[in-house]
Amino acid sequence: MEEKIIIELKDIRKSYDGETDVISDINLRIKKGEFVTLLGPSGGGKTTLLRIIGGFEVPTGGEVLLHGKNIAHMPPNERPVNTVFQNYALFPHMNVYENVAFGLKMKKLPKSEVDRKVGEVLELVDLEGFEKRKVQTLSGGQQQRISIARAIVNEPEILLLDEPLGALDYKMRTEMQLELKKMHDELGITFIFVTHDQEEALTMSDRIVLLSDGHIQQVGRPEDIYRLPRNAFVADFIGVSNIFHGRVTGIRTVEFMDSEFECGDVYPEGTEVEVVIRPEGISGCAYDAGNMRGEVINCVFKGTYYEITVLSEDGKNEILVYEKKPMPVGAKTGLFVAPDDIHVMLYDTHKNHFAVEREGRMYDAFFSPSDARLSDDVDEGRVRGNIASIIYKGDHYSYTVRSEDNLNYFVNDEYLWNMEDMVSIVIPEEKIEYTLLEEE
Repeated sequence: MEEKIIIELKDIRKSYDGETDVISDINLRIKKGEFVTLLGPSGGGKTTLLRIIGGFEVPTGGEVLLHGKNIAHMPPNERPVNTVFQNYALFPHMNVYENVAFGLKMKKLPKSEVDRKVGEVLELVDLEGFEKRKVQTLSGGQQQRISIARAIVNEPEILLLDEPLGALDYKMRTEMQLELKKMHDELGITFIFVTHDQEEALTMSDRIVLLSDGHIQQVGRPEDIYRLPRNAFVADFIGVSNIFHGRVTGIRTVEFMDSEFECGDVYPEGTEVEVVIRPEGISGCAYDAGNMRGEVINCVFKGTYYEITVLSEDGKNEILVYEKKPMPVGAKTGLFVAPDDIHVMLYDTHKNHFAVEREGRMYDAFFSPSDARLSDDVDEGRVRGNIASIIYKGDHYSYTVRSEDNLNYFVNDEYLWNMEDMVSIVIPEEKIEYTLLEEE
């Protein structure tokens, strides 16, 4: 039996200045009754997308289909959608009953029906008997439950949740994650949840939509996104990863760190790839028994495991390992990783380009991330901007530099810079490829 699609987003884009898209090329189908999480860093576009679904923003382009009908220009109050916000948005002058009943009274339902519905949802959120309490007397977790009760009492087809647990402490947030998942299972309505917290997304979601820079990076079940990330951004953002640059050498074999390993992925021989290994997929062993070797340079107790950093035998790569027992700093150790714990992804060169004038004519200038370096002298390089993201890839750092005209450039550099550092990108002249732009 085919699962019913309740919301479909087609070619959605949103621009506030008419030029730069905050989100673009968004295509997504959400099934009835799903718990879908929009996950990503700040500025990734997840809240903008949620607001478009809720009707608080009108997309610059594309369609928002509800049961196949385009509702992109339909006002929020006409959509079968309710929203729960991070700040709860409760009415301070009303008690719990009055807050929850507000929407029902606006619909002019009989008092008996209002009483019944309010009682049912308060029982669902474990706050029965709180009807006469003032909302100011409730804890943050209780206020959040009232906010959810007020949203679901109207029986929406879709519940939108915009970082609703962000204001809670860790323990309360963890408890509310389980409560929300339980409510979703009992209600059977579609939940679309926004968060930047990876653990929250992995705990609650049927599917995760990972966004960055206004684009969808990957959509999938939590297990698939964790174990089979599509690119280095996904691998780095979801959990912790060791990422190495490599090359496919044969059927299910890959070379990285100057050694050949068996793996579970198949690509044509010679393909340039990035290799992802989770720290829990690596185990310590006798020095000569490992398929990797190195020296322990750091060991930190993390509560349920030790986070151990091993410098590879050639001194070029740092390898992160999770172990139940500590390893002494300075010790030589072997490391073993099984083929199924080695995930191979296509290497994205992220070729950069900028416009430049030469001898009175305009050219597109192209350069590769590995052919450039960063400088703290903002006048030294051809492009300058702030560091927007950092991914450690074993023997170098992969940087995204956001320029002053809001374009992204990608640079590989062996030195560690900090987020938001103002830098310039230095590209040797011989590493630049020029293409003449068409003249009008």
